[in-house]
Amino acid sequence: MAGMAKGKPLRSAGLLVHRAGPDGLEVLIVHPGGPFWAKRDDGAWSIPKGEIDDETETALAVARREFREELGSDPPEGDPIALGEVRLKSGKRVEAWALPGDLDVTTIVSNEFETEWPPRSGRTATFPEVDRAEWCSIAVARVKLNPAQVAFLDRLVDALA
Repeated sequence: MAGMAKGKPLRSAGLLVHRAGPDGLEVLIVHPGGPFWAKRDDGAWSIPKGEIDDETETALAVARREFREELGSDPPEGDPIALGEVRLKSGKRVEAWALPGDLDVTTIVSNEFETEWPPRSGRTATFPEVDRAEWCSIAVARVKLNPAQVAFLDRLVDALA
């Protein structure tokens, strides 16, 4: 089953970076790279996040590392606000923290992954883990984010109220 490892649901950790925009609160979201996601938009975006591989690193440390790997910039400094956990349709659990910050999304440089492409061709191709990032309003993020991650938006708005 997708999202499972050795019978256990996979766990990921991520950061929901936010800022005051010209029309109110904005959040930073990322679009996954690779051919599977190329033509998907609404419901396909995510917060910058990655899998917790082992228990030697805290979930928050993983979230910070993954931000750096997916965007090519250090995550913002500051005191993170815990946003709790959500469960994706795949069974994967995602834990998130909110941090105020800013980032020029035109300068992102993501780490890459290899996959067989085209399928069953025997050839491998390299793709960025994140192909773009965007600042958007909470309303736009509600449409673009993976549906399970929308709960993080509500928790952020409540925490900042």
